[in-house]
Amino acid sequence: MKRGRSVVTLLSAFTVVVVSSSRGAAQRGATLTVFAAASLTEPFSQLGKSFEAAHPGTTVRFNFTGSQQLVLQIQQGAKADVFASADERWMQIAKDSGLVEGEPVLFAHNELVVIVPVANPAGIKRLQDLSRSGVKLVIAAEAVPVGHYTREMLTKLSSQPGFGPKYDQQVLANVASYEENVKGVIAKVQLGEADAGVVYRSDATGAEASQVSVLTIPDAANVVASYPIAVVRGAPSPELARAFVELVRSAPGQESLEKSGFRGVKPGTQPSP
Repeated sequence: MKRGRSVVTLLSAFTVVVVSSSRGAAQRGATLTVFAAASLTEPFSQLGKSFEAAHPGTTVRFNFTGSQQLVLQIQQGAKADVFASADERWMQIAKDSGLVEGEPVLFAHNELVVIVPVANPAGIKRLQDLSRSGVKLVIAAEAVPVGHYTREMLTKLSSQPGFGPKYDQQVLANVASYEENVKGVIAKVQLGEADAGVVYRSDATGAEASQVSVLTIPDAANVVASYPIAVVRGAPSPELARAFVELVRSAPGQESLEKSGFRGVKPGTQPSP
């Protein structure tokens, strides 16, 4: 009888070890998939490395592109754990479509700047020059957050002294191409395929800063971009997803974003209704 109980005890212990080992292996081999706006490439890549260091065995995979493309991909069944948008509009669409869990939270702000190639062959020295005939401008498509913000900014400038009521129309008439994300705009300006482009301030820092010149936009006409983040409904790794969101909102996360040219957000700030 004692021998029988010993066998049962041994089997139970073996079962516990196997289950524990399986959980450990699953944890060590976990993957966190983050869908994030293209403008977040630099700071999120750094945060991804920090997250992997804090969660040994976890691999963080990123999908960086336009927010509108990310929502479409999730709608079509792409598996993601976290969605970080460059505007509240696309996050609201994701929420209304039941693609995210809970209430999204804001984690960063950004603003617009105009960039020109360092050589500046078109001689663009002020914002008014963008409306000059013959200038080749590249901006993001209207569905892209930065493209939507760009149009708002041009409309605001049209009401400012020294620009004229048709300024926005004249500038848009100079658009040579519409890009699907902000990185496409930067690339064309860097390669000299455009005389100017409109991007986020964060995109004109770091490595890009030495390849372009920046024209600032007056505060009265600029647009503040708000970035919300949320856990995707049905996330394959929900616990890791929540942990990544917390990292982004933490002091180290905010510091990383600010170093990349973003402006931080107080924890707990909610997107506009």
